[in-house]
Amino acid sequence: MLQQAAEWYARLRDGKASIQDQAAWQKWLQAADEHQAAWRHVEEISRGFEPLRDMPDPRLAANELCAANDRRRTLAGVATLAGSGLLGWLGWREAPLPASLMAWTADYRTAIGEQRDITLADGTRLWLNTATAIDVRFTPRERRVALVAGEIFIDTAEDGLRPFMAETPHGRMRALGTRFDVRLEDGETRLAVYEGTVEIRTSANGGTEIIPAGQQVRFTTNRITPPETTDIAREAWTRGTLAAADITLREVVHELRRYRRGHLGVADEIAGLKVYGNFPIHDTDRVLRMLASALPIRIEQPLPWWTSIEPARHPDAH
Repeated sequence: MLQQAAEWYARLRDGKASIQDQAAWQKWLQAADEHQAAWRHVEEISRGFEPLRDMPDPRLAANELCAANDRRRTLAGVATLAGSGLLGWLGWREAPLPASLMAWTADYRTAIGEQRDITLADGTRLWLNTATAIDVRFTPRERRVALVAGEIFIDTAEDGLRPFMAETPHGRMRALGTRFDVRLEDGETRLAVYEGTVEIRTSANGGTEIIPAGQQVRFTTNRITPPETTDIAREAWTRGTLAAADITLREVVHELRRYRRGHLGVADEIAGLKVYGNFPIHDTDRVLRMLASALPIRIEQPLPWWTSIEPARHPDAH
């Protein structure tokens, strides 16, 4: 109902709503008390963003506001997280509290839309993708990197005495002269190997499997999926690029959501459009403009935190 209210607000606010749209909105509004409560909530939140419209860069101001609020909510703890309201529901995709705290105190981390390239003491090179947190522990017996949230690409350095381990909540990966990508998503770990081999050991039942270069798998605490051919495009993010080769607009939007705050939606009737090209993930607004110039779509952004991709209007439509 919150999403429906926000969509009605966006439709009515752009000044192009017809008499029929107004009537349909009134019918929806009067259909349930919950609809009216959701509408009041959206209006209240939206009024808070009105001053941003008079600023030179409304999106930058909105992002700074979101970032400041995100820090306050993290420090305030559970009560503030529970009361974050529509904005938290729309855009910030909070992890469970223990994972949030672990990410906040991790050795290295990135914010939404940020990427980092670091070199560890042994010469191993790491790329941290958006909203990523890792802990690093080197001992005389081993080198270990724990992925707490997000995604990392690892190019391991040689060390004849200490093995290199990467671990997630689902298991441990032992690298052998390897370049590989590890991503936490949808309650599982995704591993793609580009050079060398990686041995997986799941955390629950100790199941093991060796993944060679050119293969990728997903695994949980007790299951490893059959290997598939590595998607070469997955490595492109380390160069600041989203590589799209015959993938759907829905898949592109799924990736873009990781790099921006707020709601980003796509209408079902255009979600299956095929997308080709390389896109700069550090500027998601530019990506949306590029998509709109190549596909029969339009970008609607009635509020700084609400963006939707809709079918292009027919030239004769009003």
